[in-house]
Amino acid sequence: MAKDPEQIWKARNLGSGTFVISKPKRNKAKMRLHRLKNGRRAR
Repeated sequence: MAKDPEQIWKARNLGSGTFVISKPKRNKAKMRLHRLKNGRRAR
């Protein structure tokens, strides 16, 4: 499954234990469905 390079987790080492981590953006439709099914905040 080939993905867009921007859609992949990346970690860049800047030295002395410092990393820059980039991750794919969350899918808005999936997040909405997850919140609907997850009833913790339904009060």
